[in-house]
Amino acid sequence: MATSVEVARLAGVSRATVSRVLNGSARISEDAKRRVYVAITTLGYEPDVVAQSLVRQRSRTIALGLLDREDSLALSSLGETANYFYIEMLRCIEQEAEGLGYDLLLSSYPRGKAPERYIRSLQMRRIAGTIMLAIAPTDPRVRSLLQAGIPTVFIDTVSRGEHAVCVRSNHIDGARQLAEHLLALGHRRIAFIGGPAMDLAAMERLLGFQQTLASTGILLDPDLVRQSGWNTEEAYQTAHELLHQRRDFTAIVAGSDLMAIGVLHALHEQNVRIPQDISLAGFDNVILSQYTTPSLTTVCQEREAMGREAMQRLMALIEGKETSSLVVPTSLVVRQSTGPVSG
Repeated sequence: MATSVEVARLAGVSRATVSRVLNGSARISEDAKRRVYVAITTLGYEPDVVAQSLVRQRSRTIALGLLDREDSLALSSLGETANYFYIEMLRCIEQEAEGLGYDLLLSSYPRGKAPERYIRSLQMRRIAGTIMLAIAPTDPRVRSLLQAGIPTVFIDTVSRGEHAVCVRSNHIDGARQLAEHLLALGHRRIAFIGGPAMDLAAMERLLGFQQTLASTGILLDPDLVRQSGWNTEEAYQTAHELLHQRRDFTAIVAGSDLMAIGVLHALHEQNVRIPQDISLAGFDNVILSQYTTPSLTTVCQEREAMGREAMQRLMALIEGKETSSLVVPTSLVVRQSTGPVSG
């Protein structure tokens, strides 16, 4: 295997010059760079990435923080229906990282562990930056990352700093589009089964829906607004309770597609026809929403765009370039689960 000494000898430069070329130094002449690159190609030299990382004080590794968990088992929790939405986004992040020559590291963070220890573990690994996915704003890691100055992109968390930006969907506008769709179909009494009350995305979806109805003089009945966890089972139970209490509504909006699947099952059990008796819609446009019976009207979150933009913004932060937070547009996908109000 060729060495940097042999590259330097063939290029007619010092070993330090070879190192500077590989590290992207601007203080090397174009002629010297050309000779070094020719020598590298001729000898088939492969740089020692680990050694370069030590010199740069950072590796080509990006740390991932996943979900707001009571324990450290974030990876295994991806199998829960509440987190299904993020699986596709992680695939996009992984593909982007691979294309840029970076590895992903899932660093555990048991609840009760001092956030300073978490930060030190990242610094000891010389991570280049972090992507924090669906972390609660109150998570101690958020403040610690901002204080440590580690390049960080928060997805679905509103946190910003000198070395941190966030990427998230436009939940309010997505809810507006869905409300306008149902209003155009003649729906006026609409039930809303939202996500957890203190979750920002859940609050914004409800707010966007309420504001749109209010702009047409329609008030969302508070008793038709129910809270549930993001998972399918809780939404199913919540829908059952609602259907046992009242039926004087013509549409149900669920806070996510996986919640809508639970609601759909409850409606089927009650022999409610969809959309002839009650229309149903969700959020997220996960792939399963195409295969329900009937197929689900939903608000599409652009997971691929969010993952790609998160990586691009992280690269800018790592390289010291200027970047900003991003709100990704949402769009309405109309399928068979919504229809006109029955006569």
